[in-house]
Amino acid sequence: MDEEELYQEPVKKTVKPANQVQLTPEELNEEIVKVLTGDDPNIPRSISKFNFKDRCFKPDPPGQSDHMAVHFELSGCTLHVESEEYKVQKAREDAKEEEEQKAKKELIEKQLDDSSGILEEQIDNNKNQFNYSERACQTFNYPLKESGIATEPPPINNFGESVSQWKIYDAYIEDYVNIMATESSRKENNEKRQVQSVLSENLRSSKDAVYSKLMANALKIIERLVNQNANDEIYQDFKYWNDASDQYREGQGSLLPLWRFSNERTKRKQVTALCWNTEYTDLFAVGFGSYDFLRQGTGKICCYSLKNTSFPEYIFSTESGVMCLDFHPFHPSLLAVGCYDGTVLVYNICHSVRPIYASSVRTGKHTDPVWQVSWQVEEMGKDLRFYSISTDGSVLHWTMSKNELIMEPIMLLKLAHATRKNDLLEQETNKAGLAGGCCFDFNKKFENLFLVGTEEGFIHQCSKAYNGQYLETYGGHHMPVYHVKWNPFHEKIFLSCSADWTVKLWDYNSNKALMSFDLGNSVGGISWSPFSSTVFAAVTSDGKVHVFDISVNKLDPLCEQKVVKRSRLTHISFCSSDHILIVGDDRGGVNSLKLSPNLRKVDLPRDEKGNVDEKANLNEIQRSKLEATIDSLDARRCDK
Repeated sequence: MDEEELYQEPVKKTVKPANQVQLTPEELNEEIVKVLTGDDPNIPRSISKFNFKDRCFKPDPPGQSDHMAVHFELSGCTLHVESEEYKVQKAREDAKEEEEQKAKKELIEKQLDDSSGILEEQIDNNKNQFNYSERACQTFNYPLKESGIATEPPPINNFGESVSQWKIYDAYIEDYVNIMATESSRKENNEKRQVQSVLSENLRSSKDAVYSKLMANALKIIERLVNQNANDEIYQDFKYWNDASDQYREGQGSLLPLWRFSNERTKRKQVTALCWNTEYTDLFAVGFGSYDFLRQGTGKICCYSLKNTSFPEYIFSTESGVMCLDFHPFHPSLLAVGCYDGTVLVYNICHSVRPIYASSVRTGKHTDPVWQVSWQVEEMGKDLRFYSISTDGSVLHWTMSKNELIMEPIMLLKLAHATRKNDLLEQETNKAGLAGGCCFDFNKKFENLFLVGTEEGFIHQCSKAYNGQYLETYGGHHMPVYHVKWNPFHEKIFLSCSADWTVKLWDYNSNKALMSFDLGNSVGGISWSPFSSTVFAAVTSDGKVHVFDISVNKLDPLCEQKVVKRSRLTHISFCSSDHILIVGDDRGGVNSLKLSPNLRKVDLPRDEKGNVDEKANLNEIQRSKLEATIDSLDARRCDK
């Protein structure tokens, strides 16, 4: 090959595919411009946002969004093998591994030395039995192991059901049928299916299950739930309310109205009696009658509960107006009632709407209205008994026998006319008639001792063991004595109220009142506080409630609050478990009121560290508190 052929340039040949498009020279010379853009098709090109300054929508300028997409990213800590950092890291890891190997080797050698020493010592002990060594020091301490057991959770089952009246009715029918079937199966097991079919047919055709006790109990629970949900705010106040203004007015308090208990059947009657149940402290009884002697009619007894404030738990009707009532202290279902026509009744409120005992002309009764009844528990007798007093001048004792009430006169109240000469009370007995008894109260410590208030304004101290005459007569009131109450913490102090607008505090050893409070209106009722020996409350005919604490203020009440308008308050009673009191009026309603913190202070005993002393006797503390208050009254009189 020649040099020219060797260095000759290669020949270029254009090879056209068979399916190539045939273009003209003009089309080949035409320039086509292509522009490459970096727009992300997933990002919108134009976005408009509302401009609050110009109050219109404006498009965002282009290029504001990020068009970069990251497909893979990995953060690592690799070092180059020839770098200084790698050499330092490698030397550190080698030193650490060498230390671990050395420590492991030393541990193995130590264990081998210990085992060889133990073997030598055992050989020595075999040779000399008196060479003693403690084996506990030679044992290995194995690491503690933790073990756990996992149990299978209980199965969960979700269910739902729509409840209608017919389903509820069918459920009660089925339940009633099952109960009747189980009772009948005890007698006739072979006829069980027949009894079920017959009962189911009969019950479906009648409505006995609707009026059953089970239905009544279920409806009562539902009614309480609905009532408490509807009055949730009042229940919250009843449980947690405290008047914050008491912090800034020392020596004064207030009463918060809670519920008003009323019923359509008793709107035209007057509240003539109030009594709390001794065991179920949320239950109280209200007696309805009339103090207008020209407008007498039938009476009502309603038992209300704080758990259901909308309707009474029990309602009883009497032929004559109810004037007084009292729950038994140990049998909470027994309720003694005194009526306007002189009869006394005993109800078992859980079993019957009719009285289980009733006095009559044949067995004996009062000839005038019964103004107060009171249960008494006596150790000698097993029969239940209570006492009653009336304006016919007699105090009667009633015993519940198997068939009837047995009456026994305890005392006849003789008239006593008193005149003051040289501060001495002289009594003259008038044999022409008897004094009208309005109220009485038995001493908590001395069972035979009781007080009687009369229409003449006298208070007589009497005894069940000696009924020939009065032990003492207290003449401080000038009009009928409506109520007389022994102090629950002190057996020698009692309180009285009268229509002469006064409330008086007495010591039974003195016929002169220790203190007298003029309330400006006729006083309808009084009540001692169950949590403080110096606190008591009274209601007046102008609709006001007066709360006193003689240890704080001996002249004025801590609270004087009007509860009802254009109505007269008749009775008042404290609750023994909660800081509330109830008041009755002459329009057939009972209002419940909660005491503010200043009205329910209790001086709790405390130890040296300031903690409440639970071992201290609260009754003795309250007794000492009342005695100190009375001693201060005596000292004040001596100074004068």
